[in-house]
Amino acid sequence: MTDLVAKMDSYGRGAWIAAMILGFILFWPVGLALLFFLIWSGRMKCGKHKGERWRRMGNTMRSSGNAAFDEYKAETIRRLEEEQEAFKEFLGKLRMAKDKAEFEDFMSARKNGGGPEPEAA
Repeated sequence: MTDLVAKMDSYGRGAWIAAMILGFILFWPVGLALLFFLIWSGRMKCGKHKGERWRRMGNTMRSSGNAAFDEYKAETIRRLEEEQEAFKEFLGKLRMAKDKAEFEDFMSARKNGGGPEPEAA
């Protein structure tokens, strides 16, 4: 049985799909059994294996076993988070300065005779 599974794996996903379709045509319980096997084993990249790679990538605080590297990683993550917050503050100040300049231009144009109405954004 394992030789058959290994041989089907060597042909790729298409062979599994063809076998499943053939199983449904010949005798539907065989096709259904193959479908459940493909989902359970993760050969179709669905079911219980879905998102496994993202969970591994998201777990950044897990220990690598090397204390020096873990300390370096924690410090780097902390520094990047601080830089991110500083950048967010910078963008907020930049937006505020732009809004203030536009508002002051509007008020001075309005005060000096109305001028043309500003265009809607």
